[in-house]
Amino acid sequence: MTDAPHWLDEREQRAWRAFNTLNSELQRRTARQLLRETGLTLSEYLVLSSLSEAPGGRLRIFQLRLAADWEKTRLTHQITRMTARGLVAREPCADDPRGAFVVLTEAGWEAVTAAAPRHVAHVRHWFFDALRPEQVDALLEIAQTVLARLPEADKTMGEPCMPDSCAPCE
Repeated sequence: MTDAPHWLDEREQRAWRAFNTLNSELQRRTARQLLRETGLTLSEYLVLSSLSEAPGGRLRIFQLRLAADWEKTRLTHQITRMTARGLVAREPCADDPRGAFVVLTEAGWEAVTAAAPRHVAHVRHWFFDALRPEQVDALLEIAQTVLARLPEADKTMGEPCMPDSCAPCE
C-alpha cells in the first residue's frame, strides 16, 4: 500500500501555476525581443554573457555547462552553432588534453556588449518595473530559501534525473 499523494491545496496550485506561467511568459518575451533587436537567441546571449564575465573571456566547457545548467549535448550543439557564426572559438586546454576552452571572440564580445543593455532594459521593463522594492526582497528571499533546500530535498526524494547522468526517466 502506498501513501496517498499530498496534493497541493487550491492556493498552492494557483501559486505554482502562476510561477510557471510567469517564468514562461518572461522567457518568451525577453527571448523574442532580444532576437528581434540584436539577432541573438536567448541561449546565445546566456553563453556570451557567461563568457564575458569570466576571466579572459574563457571558460572550460564543464564550467560553461554549470553556468548554463544545460545537458552536455545541448551545450555542444550550441557551441558548434556559435563557432560557425564566429561568436566563440574552441581552444585546447594545455593542462588537460581531453579538455577545451570556449573563448569569446571579438565578434562575440561586440555582440554581447551591444545586446546587454537591451536585455537589461527588457528585464527591467517586463519584470522589475512591476515590483516594489519589498517584493524584490521577498522574491530574493524565496529563491534563496528554495535553492538552499534543494540539496537536502534531493536526498529525501532522490536526485533529479539528468540525461547525461542516468537512465532515461520514465
